[in-house]
Amino acid sequence: MKRFKPQPQHTAFPGFVYGGLIANLIDCHSIGTAIAASYEAEGREPGTEPQITFVTGTLKVKYLHPTPIDTELILRAHVKELHKKKIIVACSVYANGKECAQGEVIGVRAPWDLNLA
Repeated sequence: MKRFKPQPQHTAFPGFVYGGLIANLIDCHSIGTAIAASYEAEGREPGTEPQITFVTGTLKVKYLHPTPIDTELILRAHVKELHKKKIIVACSVYANGKECAQGEVIGVRAPWDLNLA
């Protein structure tokens, strides 16, 4: 779970967060979740060598409700599929307990991780 408090510059129109920020939050939190899950699956501590990194292959976002700007946002992500070279993560954004957006990210393991063979 990740928490984020939107600022005035994140306004789409008065009182609401713009969609690009929502997409960015889903993308970043999902890739972070992918990296953490991959370290865990390999029985390693985060940050140990060789480094595990993912890049975004696909980002899908479904906006369910306008997201208010005057409250803390909660992001919750979980791994749907985990493979050696790719991962699928689902992530939702909540405001005041209401789900405002859903996303799915396909993360591709970065090519500089030489242990993919």
